[in-house]
Amino acid sequence: MAVISAIIRVMEKAARKAGQRLRRDFGEVEHLQVSRKGPADFVSKADQRAERTLYDELLLARPEWGFVLEEGGVIEGSPTSPRWIIDPLDGTSNFLHGIPHFAISIAAQEPKLDGSGWGDVVAALVYQPITDESYWAERSRGAWLQDRRLRVSSRRHLDESLIATGIPFAGRGDAPEWTRIYNALAPQVAGIRRFGAASLDLAWVASGRFDGFWESDLSSWDTAAGCLLVREAGGFVTDWRGTSVPICDKQVLAGNDVLHSRMHKAIAGVLKGG
Repeated sequence: MAVISAIIRVMEKAARKAGQRLRRDFGEVEHLQVSRKGPADFVSKADQRAERTLYDELLLARPEWGFVLEEGGVIEGSPTSPRWIIDPLDGTSNFLHGIPHFAISIAAQEPKLDGSGWGDVVAALVYQPITDESYWAERSRGAWLQDRRLRVSSRRHLDESLIATGIPFAGRGDAPEWTRIYNALAPQVAGIRRFGAASLDLAWVASGRFDGFWESDLSSWDTAAGCLLVREAGGFVTDWRGTSVPICDKQVLAGNDVLHSRMHKAIAGVLKGG
């Protein structure tokens, strides 16, 4: 059984408190009048309330730390202290439409020792309020779902693999690039899924539910926690070139060693040809 550290307990306490309110708000969405403005405004306020709860709880626990917030932007802390990277509601469109697939994502990132910027993500949590699933990881301590150790899928062949992705929408992302990648991978894999919450997609790669994942044009709060989860579960996360950085967001490719290599080869080939 995992020994849960103080930092993970802080993150989980904050996520569960914010998650309680999100569950209540989610229950109200279906009762709202169906209009373009009403539900969207309600969900925006739910997002903001969740972020405020997370901010208040984490600030109380670690007053010297800074924040990177989806809604609130960057809040500087002590230059020698870590910072929190937070998405209070990943899967906003799902939430808005009453689809019970969304998450809270929290990551802790350390500053570089030489003061030149930000370094490794050292702790991560992705919490699904509806299913009450808490995925967490710490650097060099593995990835876990509650108290169960996680490992990425052991599949070695693309034709047996279920791959997740995010589809460009509303002017975000590179649709021609995504189409080329899809056309390269789809004929080779068992299936492709788009569920609409990148943090959960990466958590599901870490848990072996998905065998791989690719997406581009994300933000640090979408992927900071998920990248560590996959790596601590024995997987690889890089950009299209195969470069691994603490937080892959503009380009994200994740999977076990063999599948990552095979997806990377397919993507590199089609993008080079395109």
